[in-house]
Amino acid sequence: MKTIKSISDTYTLSNGLEIPCMGFGTYNPTGGDNCEIIKTAIRAGYRYFDTASLYGTERALGQAVKESVAESGLDRKNLFIVSKLWTDEMGYHEAKNAFERSLERLQMDYLDMYLIHWPKQSEDDNAWKERSMETWLAMEELCMAGKIKGLGLSNFLPHHMAHICENAKVMPVADQLEVHPGYMQEAALAGCRQHRMMVQAWSPLGRSRLLSDPLLQRLAQKYGKSPAQICLRFLLQQEIIPLVKASGEVRMKENMDIFDFEIEAEDMGLLQCMPQTAWSGEHPDFAVPSVRSNFAQ
Repeated sequence: MKTIKSISDTYTLSNGLEIPCMGFGTYNPTGGDNCEIIKTAIRAGYRYFDTASLYGTERALGQAVKESVAESGLDRKNLFIVSKLWTDEMGYHEAKNAFERSLERLQMDYLDMYLIHWPKQSEDDNAWKERSMETWLAMEELCMAGKIKGLGLSNFLPHHMAHICENAKVMPVADQLEVHPGYMQEAALAGCRQHRMMVQAWSPLGRSRLLSDPLLQRLAQKYGKSPAQICLRFLLQQEIIPLVKASGEVRMKENMDIFDFEIEAEDMGLLQCMPQTAWSGEHPDFAVPSVRSNFAQ
């Protein structure tokens, strides 16, 4: 297992692509100036930014990158930019059109990674396999054309990812899942590792519900850290990339301050064996968000 010592450290994906050890999520349910928030995150040291067509933040991210490059001389090549297509953008032609729209909003000519956001359109979606492969074929062609460096999935469970992996020419390198203490999705993690996919954790703090959990608070006191930092360090020690969110510089830096301590094995076991808690209520097969809903990571 690779030792990660700072926010600037990276993992190597199965296709050889280097990916930062922590990502910054751009979904912002409370509003605000997303462009300035992202610029602050860039100044704080974040280099991996996650967005999606669903979030409505691609334009803000693109503008923040453009302004940061102009103001500081930061090279776009030093940033890792990820976006995702939503369920109503799936299909061969639809995916290609969705990708071009994302690039236009981002003011970029390539993406470091592009993901299918959600495997099914509804609980009774019987055509998801065919639609997923049509989408994947379009993404493969974009990848082979040099417009995408790596392809990935989001909210795909073992039976979803297996269908892709069994039929793909370009293999997925990552899967974004809801993962945090109290909701570890062991089967999905095992499926990702079987297919050599890096796991990225959305909602790593359980939508902040874990911050008041007695175990997290006790461990925070023990290690001299916050409950949020315990959650993020817990994921990092399992080579899971947390996708964090924050609107202010203080919290951004707090989320980065997790590289100077290590959670002991016994405490890792306690966190891994927590009863289910802080689950979002979203499920790829049984609680599928409706198209363009208020679903957010």
